[in-house]
Amino acid sequence: MRFFNWPGLGGFSHGIHPPEYKKETASKPIRRLPFAPELILPLSQHIGAPSKPIVKVGQEVVRGEMIAEADGKMSIPVHAPASGVIKDIDLMPGLRGSMQESIVLRVYEGSTQEILWGQPRDMDALLPEDIIQAVQDTGMAGLGGAAFPTHVKFKIPKEHKVHTLVVNGCECEPFLSTDHRVMLEYPEALIRGIHYAMRATGTKKAIVGIESNKRDAAKVIRNLLTAEDDIEVKVVETKYPQGAEKMLLKSVWNVEVPSGGLPSELGIIVSNVGTLAQLGELLPRGQGLIERVITVAGNSVNKTGNFLIPIGTPISFVLEWLGTSSKIEEVILGGPMMGMSAASTDVPITKGTSGILVFKDEMLDRQERRSYPCIKCSRCVEACPMHLNPAQLGWLAAKREYEVMEKDYHLNDCFECGCCSYVCPSHIALVQHFRIAKAVNRENREKAA
Repeated sequence: MRFFNWPGLGGFSHGIHPPEYKKETASKPIRRLPFAPELILPLSQHIGAPSKPIVKVGQEVVRGEMIAEADGKMSIPVHAPASGVIKDIDLMPGLRGSMQESIVLRVYEGSTQEILWGQPRDMDALLPEDIIQAVQDTGMAGLGGAAFPTHVKFKIPKEHKVHTLVVNGCECEPFLSTDHRVMLEYPEALIRGIHYAMRATGTKKAIVGIESNKRDAAKVIRNLLTAEDDIEVKVVETKYPQGAEKMLLKSVWNVEVPSGGLPSELGIIVSNVGTLAQLGELLPRGQGLIERVITVAGNSVNKTGNFLIPIGTPISFVLEWLGTSSKIEEVILGGPMMGMSAASTDVPITKGTSGILVFKDEMLDRQERRSYPCIKCSRCVEACPMHLNPAQLGWLAAKREYEVMEKDYHLNDCFECGCCSYVCPSHIALVQHFRIAKAVNRENREKAA
């Protein structure tokens, strides 16, 4: 067992230092929110094929029961977050404003918080492939925001052999403090989850990367480790986007993932602390993912903090329960840098929702935000953690040279962190241009296939 010394912090080149806005929520313990009268459970809360309903309208279900099964290898099930009756299976509003097939659950009044469904497992008796199947059965998708099915990540390609699990505890997005509180309050579950992931993937050691503004969490985890644990705690520089997979690997392992490549090609797998802490709780109990910790913050929220909220809870219920200013200008799901603006407060919390940020005018800086021509200042080039040329990509996007952006200027290496848009003095919406370019290229490939 080895530990990283505080003074020599690992880091990466470029990136930015936006205001953190974390102190208020990071100091508040996780609290549980009650059930909403109705829960809306989209069948597609993850990357991959949507889940397939196994319940009917009018059917009674109990808290924790599976209500939609995985539909293929790149799919995960959905479980009932509360006891109640299936009210409907229909199209409901989603985050981006589109309609998504969803199960609507009417919650029984006075429904217990006790989880009533589960099949306890002897984790010590499971083979790696059994653990991976158990992970899929939990319905786990990456809780860091990407919502990639965790069991798929744990299935290492045969041509790759992994040796190290890197655990992402950075949480570099402003405002968010869910991972910080999970590390402080559920460190035992996190360590169990790390060991399960190591057994599933065949890795021999684990490195927990934590930003230097969360040293208290690093100390808590360190104090629980024993000589038998092949787990190392590394404290890295506080900088955005330190929590991005490629940046974290550069900081803790000093390796660079090749363009278009995966960490497994370098013998490494990466997983989020929230994901592993949940697996540490759910796998031995044989239960599914039905709730998650979410940061609720912003200058329009009366009671900010970190809350354990049932998946499927409408945002409107959360805001009503915690209280808000009468003047709400914007609601963002996730962090302010990479999160998405909610099309409506009627949309539900999903497995990938890490934060609900609610703002009014003065915090949004809604002064003149008109876009101006590029002044060739190179600030975006200096900020880009992937060492791309966002200005050049922006010029090509304006001319709709989308294929050239991808072929000659590495468009797909951009993971849309928003650093370029943040520093641009001309207020050019570079990330939005890149998203459009990627979408057009994907559509063209699908048409040509």
